[in-house]
Amino acid sequence: MSPELERYSRQVLFPPIGEAGQRRLLQSRVLLCGCGALGSAIADGLVRAGVGFVRLVDRDFVELSNLQRQTLFDEQDIADQIPKAVAAARKLRRINSSSKVEPVVADIDHTNILRFAERVDLLVDGLDNFETRFLINDASLASGIPWIYGGCIGSHGQTMTIIPGETACLRCLMESVPPPGTTETCDTAGIIGPAVTVVAALQVTSALKLLSGQRANVDPSLMVIDVWDGTLRKMNVAGLRDQSNCAACVRGERDWLTGQQRAQTSVLCGRNAVQVSPPQPITMSLSELASKLRPLGRVATNVFLIRLLPFDADFEMTIFADGRAIIKGTNDPAVARSIYARYVGN
Repeated sequence: MSPELERYSRQVLFPPIGEAGQRRLLQSRVLLCGCGALGSAIADGLVRAGVGFVRLVDRDFVELSNLQRQTLFDEQDIADQIPKAVAAARKLRRINSSSKVEPVVADIDHTNILRFAERVDLLVDGLDNFETRFLINDASLASGIPWIYGGCIGSHGQTMTIIPGETACLRCLMESVPPPGTTETCDTAGIIGPAVTVVAALQVTSALKLLSGQRANVDPSLMVIDVWDGTLRKMNVAGLRDQSNCAACVRGERDWLTGQQRAQTSVLCGRNAVQVSPPQPITMSLSELASKLRPLGRVATNVFLIRLLPFDADFEMTIFADGRAIIKGTNDPAVARSIYARYVGN
């Protein structure tokens, strides 16, 4: 076995992958959307399996409550105030230096998703909200790039692989984003680490099938698992595309990709925090803004972000170079926008 394959010798011995499949994995490229609980476990699995290039896009930073289930992070990442994408990339490079990992600290939206998806073979969902998943679904259909949906809450989760033109898509399953209050969140139901691990493992397995040339072995089912009950159900959705007259994959509507439909809320799951974004993408001088903010509170800064704890208010504000801010201490978007306007500007 050649030296470049020795690292993956046990995986090469697995007949469905073999040497040919492993060489395909080494040449494959993946966009991973989100690097939280699911995303960090997926990234770990892809890089250890030898996927040649992984672009990690995440908008957030590491906090103490993440460590219960987000396996690529540790307490030092919190002390260093490091964005998740950057912290994950550092860890992954120590795991497998032959895989190229590209961290991107950004919020995925209709203005940038196709750029992030350039020259990749697969899109993988490591997100915590349906708005961005609907956007990924549109981008997948527009580009022809397959994607793997996954989500979990409490002790259960679900995953489905979507191949444009062949399988049902996410909007075949649900026509629109569930209204606020109609679904569980990690605030209301919590989440346990084993649920994340199992759903991520199923997503990585589907990724290995697609990327190693085993596309025919991808199961066209929605898999629903509950690790607490020990149950796994497979819902056959093979005929759903033809039955649903889906707005996205049958009628060709791209409401999310064109920006006609956007996220209705920026409240971050389980965080008592709201993300506020500028109307248009910008590039901000963090050093200049930090100088302006120091008279107003305690300021900590690095090349990635500024963290402000105002002297006269009970909240924490984290500001990124793209103009986004995460305001911790409120779940009210109106309050968050007011705070943003006060300290950053309109």
